[in-house]
Amino acid sequence: MPALSTPLRDDLRRAGYYPDLVGEVLEVALADEDVTAHLVHPETTFDGAEVRRHVTVLALTATRLVVAHVDDHPADSEHPSASAQATTEAVPLRELRSVAFTHVVNDPQSHRAGDGASELTLAIGWGAVSRVDLEPASCGDPQCDADHGLSGSITPDDVVVRVSAAAEGREAVRAALQFGRTLSAATSHR
Repeated sequence: MPALSTPLRDDLRRAGYYPDLVGEVLEVALADEDVTAHLVHPETTFDGAEVRRHVTVLALTATRLVVAHVDDHPADSEHPSASAQATTEAVPLRELRSVAFTHVVNDPQSHRAGDGASELTLAIGWGAVSRVDLEPASCGDPQCDADHGLSGSITPDDVVVRVSAAAEGREAVRAALQFGRTLSAATSHR
């Protein structure tokens, strides 16, 4: 992975999830641009008895946000060997519409400046993917049984990274916050 910075290469190796594959797809998407900030977020999920691994890498350059996501696909009756699927997307900074933070703070009455969050969700939107949440609409009359259709909201959902101090450690939460701050600042200049 010669084109990747040493800190990014080290974080890929520390994540332990196909670092050479992830580095290779990142290099293609970066197209020789230097990375100014990055976040590597490995995640393990459980689907019944099956353990699935993923990694999401956010790499900021002077002009773009490069997102890489790699998933495991276990062997099954149609595919005799396991595989991985790697997807990258490069988004010009001028196209980013939002950088949103959700901070979860345990015991908020005891929180002091600088304590940090116990969990952080970083949501980045550029309009490619949205989530639609619908619910039955009502008129406010508790006796009414008429169908008032649906009401709902559309939320940008291009990339969401959730980091928890309990699962990944406080340093991972701080790293996600720092990357988000750097990205947010970069979008203000476009």
